[in-house]
Amino acid sequence: MINLIKRSLSQSKPPGKKYSRLLIVGLLLLSFLAHAGAIAQSRRAEGYSKKHLHALSFNRTDDAFLEDLSHRTFRYFLEQSDPKTGLVLDRVRTDGSPADENHRNVASIAATGFGLTALCIAAERRWIQPSDARERVRNTLRFFAERALKEHGWFYHWLDVNTGERKWKSEVSSIDTALLIGGALTARQYFHEDAEIVHLATVIYERIEFPWMLNDHPTLLAMGWHPETGFIKSRWDDYSEHPMLYLLAIGSPTHPITPQSWYAWKRNWNHYDGYTYLGKTPLFTYQYSQAWVDFRHRRELKGEHIDYFENSVKATLAHRLFCIELAKEFPGYGPNMWGISASDSIKGYVAWGGPPRDKAIDGTVVPYAAAGSLMFIPQLALPALRTMRERYGERIYGKYGFVDAFNPNTGWVNRDVIGIDLGITLLSAENARTGNVWRWFMRNPEIPRAMELISLRQSRKRLNHPTIRRETWPHLVNSFGAHNGATTSFAINRESEMRRATTSDAASGSIWTSHL
Repeated sequence: MINLIKRSLSQSKPPGKKYSRLLIVGLLLLSFLAHAGAIAQSRRAEGYSKKHLHALSFNRTDDAFLEDLSHRTFRYFLEQSDPKTGLVLDRVRTDGSPADENHRNVASIAATGFGLTALCIAAERRWIQPSDARERVRNTLRFFAERALKEHGWFYHWLDVNTGERKWKSEVSSIDTALLIGGALTARQYFHEDAEIVHLATVIYERIEFPWMLNDHPTLLAMGWHPETGFIKSRWDDYSEHPMLYLLAIGSPTHPITPQSWYAWKRNWNHYDGYTYLGKTPLFTYQYSQAWVDFRHRRELKGEHIDYFENSVKATLAHRLFCIELAKEFPGYGPNMWGISASDSIKGYVAWGGPPRDKAIDGTVVPYAAAGSLMFIPQLALPALRTMRERYGERIYGKYGFVDAFNPNTGWVNRDVIGIDLGITLLSAENARTGNVWRWFMRNPEIPRAMELISLRQSRKRLNHPTIRRETWPHLVNSFGAHNGATTSFAINRESEMRRATTSDAASGSIWTSHL
């Protein structure tokens, strides 16, 4: 409609003042209706995510796309890990060649946690032989149980991929250890018939002294510890990516912390365009814990009675509307071109997001922001990913799937991929397709036990949502049954974030010859 009006204007004589005023009013009305349409689409998506939580499948074309994306991202964890240590590189070039000299041979224990889970997915889908996946898992767990540097059971954030030596004078990281344990416990359940894998994963988890990371605080965990300077002063004291960390700590059979810790961190509420939800952090903080922990249909019976799955759905929908609103300043954003989360940029690594607006936002799109949302709002995340690939093709989609970031407004494309960002892409896609990661991880009795201790229980309350007609989302169809059984962090270690930002050469990414 707007294009028709523009075309009519270009072919007509200069309008009079009265006619001009009518046109301006009309254009403003159309703009309002377009924004209202985006809001209505998000509201329908919220209801759809609730209604079809256990009854979602994809048509053949979309499933083929997700299979291709998932298989490509898995290749990263297969090819960019050391078969002896199991450690996964933090980043490489999009073609698989080594990153810059400073990042070369640097592995991330968080990426390794994603990698352990990726091996379970690959074995289940027969991308590799299950026996090969089993052997890689064994080697990884042996390394962490017997050789990896640790402090009171906690592991260092950055390690040499081949030797396991500490890199960058990195911290003993509480959140990155938790992401590693997420992978280890997933493998413990997927390969539950392998006694060695079960034993090693159990030893690694039960050896962690969670009270030590409290650093004399009664409830709040520290973000990490340096041998040179001691504990990092910052704690996990407001909403971020830490829910799984606290569940692992509270549910520990050997070194637990009090269940009161769950309610000790601040509930910082956000309000945007009609959505009220917990947290003012980048989108990945709503994704990481929920890649493993199945929060669906659970609500706190204490405190503010939060449903964390619903919270992530709302945060994602609000973020999408936030990006659509940014299109006024950066036309590259739109209903099917959205997603800003911690990533590389032309200026280096940036822990950006919104709402609220981050001053650093420059029009960059971060594909994993939408990909990591597949488990929350597949009917909106999937069209965005397909649009990215169809519009820009091999410039942003290659050997390991999507590049870490690109800017459709300037033509900049990051020439790196990052392990944790590929990891959340793969796990979220698998949960959207099968719920397998949720199912495997939730078989670990420590997690349901922790949920029970904090009164995060199955919710009988069901909200009324708009009816969604099937034709509204033509790329999705209903199945007849439920799913069976179902980085660097934003807040942690700002010292490490700064190191990543100052050493990244993302600014030297390729420049497209034409404006996108």
